[in-house]
Amino acid sequence: MSTEPDVLGIYIPFWGDLGYLRTAVESVRGQTSPHWQLTVVNDAHPDRAVDEYFASLADEPRIRYIRNEENCGITENFRRCVQMATEPRLIVMGCDDFLLPGYVDTVMAAHRAAPRVGIIQPGVQVVDEHGNASVTLADSVKQKMLRPRTPPVKTLHGDRLTAGLMHGNWLYWPSLAFRRDAVQTHDFRDDFSVIQDLALILDLVLDGEDLLVLPDTVFCYRRHSSSASSLELVDGSRFEGERRFFRLAAALSGDKGWSRTRRAALLHLTSRAHALVLVPGALRTGNISAVPVLLRHAFGS
Repeated sequence: MSTEPDVLGIYIPFWGDLGYLRTAVESVRGQTSPHWQLTVVNDAHPDRAVDEYFASLADEPRIRYIRNEENCGITENFRRCVQMATEPRLIVMGCDDFLLPGYVDTVMAAHRAAPRVGIIQPGVQVVDEHGNASVTLADSVKQKMLRPRTPPVKTLHGDRLTAGLMHGNWLYWPSLAFRRDAVQTHDFRDDFSVIQDLALILDLVLDGEDLLVLPDTVFCYRRHSSSASSLELVDGSRFEGERRFFRLAAALSGDKGWSRTRRAALLHLTSRAHALVLVPGALRTGNISAVPVLLRHAFGS
């Protein structure tokens, strides 16, 4: 008697643009593998056209649409997606990202080969707001400098993995496929909204979970040029949150005896460099109040 193949749970917490959401949903429907279940959780977005769109998909049994009665915010909506999952492996993707046709096949083949791996990171293509391939400084650093030089398929774990992530987070959260029982055992930390993804991954790895890195590029991560260059939001809150996170990471890894991670967290070199890179733009746009904030993060303790 043959067994039913495992299904990948794809969860999309939605608040944003319906056009991008359509692209995301259609990319799921266009998968070469039929073994997926899609759940979209609308965080009470006022555009009722979203409801109409999913009403038109009512005959697709693999798509579930949920509308929150009230807006709960991004962290709580992510939390709801994770906690409602029932599939053995799940992804919480951005509502503006999209899958390439082989994503489910690639991830679930890796899952069958290594079902106990906590996190799977496939290859990622960065695209701009129009869906065209894009190369940014941040992504060049991620993919060419920070991502470990590994064989085509490599499992990473422990102090080596978290030390690298403290130097610079080279993962793409929306593309990650988590083992359900692992990710449901942990929770998002409310104190770190700007860096909650890395905080959760740190907790998972500290708890013994491994990360499987795949070479296959099967996910498109949308990087909006407008938000990447925006400096009006630099009010210090992002970097203050990052400093608090790195202090926590140093303490947790120190308790674990992971000396490389502790040192990397205390240094947080890429985070400092990010602040420094923003200084010329702040001066150019007249955002003078941001300059001391950025310099304090770049050179402070």
